Amino acid sequence: MSGGDWKTMFKAIQDNDIELVKMYLRLGMDPNYQHPEVMALPISESIRYNNIAIIELLLANGADLSIIEMESGVTPLKLAENRNNKDIIALINQFVN
Repeated sequence: MSGGDWKTMFKAIQDNDIELVKMYLRLGMDPNYQHPEVMALPISESIRYNNIAIIELLLANGADLSIIEMESGVTPLKLAENRNNKDIIALINQFVN
């Protein structure tokens, strides 16, 4: 995938366009890739936009919850905790424990 594709994929996350995110995953997008320009994990961006369905999709497609995001300097769980999003914390804890 080209750098432009990553920007489009992140825009899909921000817009809660799950079908477009599914398409990128089918095309082989790595759910753990941090583009050097964006410096964000797809799952962390989904947490910022409260996109629970996309978080579930990324987790089902191998999103690694132990990776520290370059942008925030924290793991996805810590980001959710910092944002006090109890639903997302509960969802992530299902995959961590």
